[in-house]
Amino acid sequence: MKYHPIDSSLFVKNRQKFMARMQPASLAVFNSNDIYPISADSTMPFQQHRDIFYLSGVDQEESILLLFPEATDPKHREVLFLRETNEHIAVWEGEKLTKERAFAVSGIKTVYWLKDFDKVFFDLMTEADTIYFNTNEHYRQAVETETREGRFIKNCKEKYPAHQTAKSNPILQEIRGVKEPQEIDLMRTACGITEKGFRRVLNFVRPGVWEYEIEAEYLHEFIRNRSNGFAYTPIIASGNNANVLHYIENNQQCREGDLILMDVGAEYANYSSDMTRTIPVGGRFSTRQKEVYQAVLRVKEEATKMLVPGTLWAEYHKEVGKIMTSELLGLGLLDKADVQNEDPDWPAYKKYFMHGTSHHIGLDTHDYGALKTPMKPNMVFTVEPGIYIPDEGFGIRLEDDVVIQEKGGPVNLMENIPIEADEIESLMNKG
Repeated sequence: MKYHPIDSSLFVKNRQKFMARMQPASLAVFNSNDIYPISADSTMPFQQHRDIFYLSGVDQEESILLLFPEATDPKHREVLFLRETNEHIAVWEGEKLTKERAFAVSGIKTVYWLKDFDKVFFDLMTEADTIYFNTNEHYRQAVETETREGRFIKNCKEKYPAHQTAKSNPILQEIRGVKEPQEIDLMRTACGITEKGFRRVLNFVRPGVWEYEIEAEYLHEFIRNRSNGFAYTPIIASGNNANVLHYIENNQQCREGDLILMDVGAEYANYSSDMTRTIPVGGRFSTRQKEVYQAVLRVKEEATKMLVPGTLWAEYHKEVGKIMTSELLGLGLLDKADVQNEDPDWPAYKKYFMHGTSHHIGLDTHDYGALKTPMKPNMVFTVEPGIYIPDEGFGIRLEDDVVIQEKGGPVNLMENIPIEADEIESLMNKG
């Protein structure tokens, strides 16, 4: 891995939080992701399942974590199963975790090779009444492939039909949504790498460059700072491309007078950052572009102030909608009749701002986290309002990642990334 080692105390603490919420006489199993084929002998780059990483720090394929707080033998209360390594694997694939190294990474003393899983698992299931399955219940999930986790669940139900089942996901939604200080530090590092990429791009952008060249500048800076690359597929959208919310082609030339909306973020140690900035290709905003830019920035600033303990996510978005409506009236994009006659289920402002303002962020860009209960300290959210005007040939979105505090407004993990229009113009025209 490119990232610096993470102190195992984080994963010890995460497991303790999970196990404290388990039912009596229950065990939980977490599987790594598959390596997915492309064709022939080609595969997609491996990405570890975020839940097993969150609970163990293990970042390699063919790994299993088992948690059983009430196991008769204390050594079986936390168990890792790993693919057995050898000299042949070391030569052809590189270093894999040894049992000793796995303990150093995870803080788990009991480590077996995968070939022992069925035997150990059967023995422990004779002691357990309930097994926790790790199904994906994220509100945006759209899984069409059968995962390693899915195959395990299917097999387990066939072999152990008399056991009760429970869901790991509600526990993970609760505990992953509230970040530990170490997690926030990792996210701050990811945001710092994103800042370096953005400052590099400010010195690179000029009329005539291509969107994919800008993407390449970000990627170069991210990797040279120990990131694996982008936390999600980057959006580099010049001109009217910015009005396609998930524009990812990044294949157009940037023209004088256009704006470029850049939604990019570096990952670090599997933790995401998520930034959006909108900059002028020629280094200067037009009067109208700056007018809209300042409106988006004001909405972002007001929305950020509302991210405090006790805020309800759904109510927060309604309030942001009111602020956005006021700004759109001021810009002449809406009039009073538009507002008076609006559909309550699709308010007038949605014509120019059709997406949400904030989502949890962490190990996943759209991270786990409770959305129907009040916000808590150390939750991390994006703040990303935008105004999209196809008739005028541009769209503007601004986005930072912020941490909710015990008291007062949130801490902005991207406070050092330039966002004021005047500062962006100054940096783009320096020297």
